[in-house]
Amino acid sequence: MGAAVRPVEARYSLLHNISMAAVSAGMVTAAIVYFVRNPTNAPTLSLNDPRFVMFAMLAAAMAYYVYVGISHYLDRTPQVVIDSGGVSLGFGRNCRLAWSDIQWVRLRRLALRPQLEIGVAPEAFIAANLRLSMWNLDDGLRPIRGMPTAVLVRDNGLDVSASAMLDAARTFRPNLVKS
Repeated sequence: MGAAVRPVEARYSLLHNISMAAVSAGMVTAAIVYFVRNPTNAPTLSLNDPRFVMFAMLAAAMAYYVYVGISHYLDRTPQVVIDSGGVSLGFGRNCRLAWSDIQWVRLRRLALRPQLEIGVAPEAFIAANLRLSMWNLDDGLRPIRGMPTAVLVRDNGLDVSASAMLDAARTFRPNLVKS
């Protein structure tokens, strides 16, 4: 057999995540500067003022994205590793799926962006306890409707595309790749 195939490791993209943090911080700063310069347009500091409530919620959301952007920027551990032993998923789960537990792998286009789908054997899916949620918009792992033991790996904010992850899976286990 030829040279050993190197594993594919997908980490959080440095540029994407620091840009997200900077833009979010800039949006909060721009709103504050606008209201300081135009105090007549500023909402009153009261929960009875719906504009104050709205801007406070938006500021909290942007502060959250600053936190997420900075924490992902600083986190250099691989979030997805595809190697000869299987697929490791990070994103706070730190789960390893052996190739024997994976039934199929494919790309699915979601809008313009391809996403990696992994079908997992029911016993392994339950044992992995992936804690998937349809409502967590920032999560790199999502459930797939109609497929109770499959996981969708989003490549948003990662430094490796879903297509490259599929190619890695094809390299290690071509029989699992579905079209």
